Amino acid sequence: MMRIISFNANGIRSAATKGFFDWFVDQQADVLCLQETRAQPEQLAAAVFAPAGYHRHFRDASTRKGYSGVAIYARQPPDEVRSSLGVDAFDAEGRYLEARFGRLSVVSLYLPSGSSGDARQQFKFQVMQWLAPQLAEWLSSGRDYVLCGDWNIVRSRLDIRNWTSNQNTSGCLAEERDWLNALAEQGWVDAYRHLQPQGEDYSWWSQRGAARANNVGWRIDYQWVSPGLRERLRACTMLREPRFSDHAPVVVDYAP
Repeated sequence: MMRIISFNANGIRSAATKGFFDWFVDQQADVLCLQETRAQPEQLAAAVFAPAGYHRHFRDASTRKGYSGVAIYARQPPDEVRSSLGVDAFDAEGRYLEARFGRLSVVSLYLPSGSSGDARQQFKFQVMQWLAPQLAEWLSSGRDYVLCGDWNIVRSRLDIRNWTSNQNTSGCLAEERDWLNALAEQGWVDAYRHLQPQGEDYSWWSQRGAARANNVGWRIDYQWVSPGLRERLRACTMLREPRFSDHAPVVVDYAP
């Protein structure tokens, strides 16, 4: 069995103080993809950030310290690690990291949020536009891909508690949903939705009010897999507890 975990840490140092790495070691995962690490590698020298038996790779934001950032922890040393998609505005925010193991690529991907205002929403739309052909290229490459990460978009009514009231909210806009759902039409497989067609689990909750306690959430964290991995999907769990950040870890088990 192969286990891959994706998790938006909302600050890797903060998550560590809440016991995330103790929990992670117990999961016996093969690969961990982190988003929103919000730290530079030199700030992660402490032993807690280097669990035994894992190779670590980081891509931090070069434009702003303490912002964005992605990481991959892997039991096996990757044959190759990539950290640039060739678009400076995106790469500089530390939003992409790919580890290659033979013909398998595992990607930690963190798409922008548009919730802070129109400028960031427009940037999000731009990222969606140029990322689409990149995703199509990966799909036709002949490699197996697991795309882990926070996509900051829900797919349908099943993925958000307050569907009607959020139709004009970033992350639930029709244009965003259409773009994300087009991936499934092209052949990408949403691991959770494949395994739980009517599931209504969430991966993120607002920190305002009692959203998490009342499970008023959104499913915006995914593992999308290329078609060759569809039949290997065995289980997908989004863990509302224990709480390490405002997101839940997404744990997917794959048959050998």
